[in-house]
Amino acid sequence: MSHDSTAAPEAAARKLSGRRRKEIVAVLLFSGGPIFESSIPLSVFGIDRQDAGVPRYRLLVCAGEEGPLRTTGGLELTAPQGLEAISRAGTVVVPAWRSITSPPPEEALDALRRAHEEGARIVGLCTGAFVLAAAGLLDGRPATTHWMYAPTLAKRYPSVHVDPRELFVDDGDVLTSAGTAAGIDLCLHIVRTDHGNEAAGALARRLVVPPRRSGGQERYLDRSLPEEIGADPLAEVVAWALEHLHEQFDVETLAARAYMSRRTFDRRFRSLTGSAPLQWLITQRVLQAQRLLETSDYSVDEVAGRCGFRSPVALRGHFRRQLGSSPAAYRAAYRARRPQSDKPSDAEEPPPPQPLQESAPVPQQTRRTAAAHAVGPTASLSTEPGKSGNEMYANGRPSLPGQRSAP
Repeated sequence: MSHDSTAAPEAAARKLSGRRRKEIVAVLLFSGGPIFESSIPLSVFGIDRQDAGVPRYRLLVCAGEEGPLRTTGGLELTAPQGLEAISRAGTVVVPAWRSITSPPPEEALDALRRAHEEGARIVGLCTGAFVLAAAGLLDGRPATTHWMYAPTLAKRYPSVHVDPRELFVDDGDVLTSAGTAAGIDLCLHIVRTDHGNEAAGALARRLVVPPRRSGGQERYLDRSLPEEIGADPLAEVVAWALEHLHEQFDVETLAARAYMSRRTFDRRFRSLTGSAPLQWLITQRVLQAQRLLETSDYSVDEVAGRCGFRSPVALRGHFRRQLGSSPAAYRAAYRARRPQSDKPSDAEEPPPPQPLQESAPVPQQTRRTAAAHAVGPTASLSTEPGKSGNEMYANGRPSLPGQRSAP
């Protein structure tokens, strides 16, 4: 899932400065940044693929601070350009920032502000959103980042409208993305915006990734509490909600347990988690439904009851909105993707489902959150499980069934 908002009037009216060129992309690197995320815009915008029908960009790799720049793994990099080179770029990409708790260098923030004022498109991939927020470029705007860091972004910069569900957010002249693979999604979206679907599709085939991915970050979220909420009085309420998802309760119930009015509870909850309490609760119920669909033989009706939905219809509606698939199709696709060794043999009878009224707690399953950092849609909900991996990327083939196109 991606979010394309209508650019604000002032952003729409801002024109690119005469000294900047639309085809020039500057990538701003800092010491301590992860090399994988940093390499994404370098690969997308820095390699000549004109033979495959991909228009060429001119790449400027810029150091955001004094070098050499040390990356994860202890590698040292020397960027060929400094901050002054940003003045020529029509697009500036910040692929990552080394720490979500430390401020970026003021000189780099000033360079980003000047670039934005002169009409450049500013892009923050994953934790790069923290650099854009520190520069004030996300104030009053929708934005996203990796779901693990979304609560911190929302708390540290309350004027930013953080949506942890999105893979990327395009707000016209300022764009942000979630984790590693979502950085590829956003870079492909930029190519699509600049040069059309055919160019983006050609690039996607070269990278062996889907041109567009369905869904958002919901499938990768886990049930752990945000770091910032651990010492807060709301932590007990949130923990109670996670332990009682099989019961039917609403946000009013949570507010009462916190001894707060609904309005105060909504405000406090959003400041801590970056999400409205109702949306958070629905997301947690859908995640619980995913686990039951993956690990049990309960019917969809039983899954709805065990996840606190008032009816199977409610489960199906929320499930489809968040994951782009029905519960039954999700279960079928998940089981088709499981390794053969993980599937029960014909001689093994699956355990009978327990009666609904017993409502035993569901064992916590280790979520494959590493999929959010992997290149490729490991959780894509294909309705054609028989297809091999590379077939979906072959020239002329459609993308995965059920994929939503960016607006």
